[in-house]
Amino acid sequence: LLLASERALKRHGLKPLARLVARAVVGSDPVLMLDGPIPSTRKVLQQAGLALDSMDVIEINEAFASVVLAWMKELEPDPQIVNPHGGAIAHGHPLGATGAILMTKLVHELRLFEGRYGLQVMCIGHGMATATILERL
Repeated sequence: LLLASERALKRHGLKPLARLVARAVVGSDPVLMLDGPIPSTRKVLQQAGLALDSMDVIEINEAFASVVLAWMKELEPDPQIVNPHGGAIAHGHPLGATGAILMTKLVHELRLFEGRYGLQVMCIGHGMATATILERL
C-alpha cells in the first residue's frame, strides 16, 4: 500500500489507482465496544456528502463477526458489496496489517467491479473506529 501526494506522483511518474475522499475517526463507549464502525460510517459519509448506497464496495473488518452483523443491521447496506471476497474470518486478521490488507482489497475490488466509491470501516479497539472513502481513478 503506497500513499503519495500529487507532487510525489508527478515527480516519480506514478499513476494513482484511487484518491482519498474522506476519513473519520470516532470513539464510542469503550465498555460496550464494537459499535464504533456505525458512527464512523455515518461521519465519513456526511463529510464526503455521500450516501451509503453510493458505495460500490465496502470492506469492514471482522475482528469479531458480531461487528459486521451489528453494522449491517443498523445501516442496511447491500450485502452483495460487503466484503465481496470474504473478510477476516476467511482471510485472517494479522495484528497490525488489517488496515493495509483491507485498503488494498478495496482498491483492487473497485477496479475489478468498475466501481467509483469504496468504503473501508474498522473497529480498532477500546471503542475507537475509523472509516475511509476512496474514489477509483
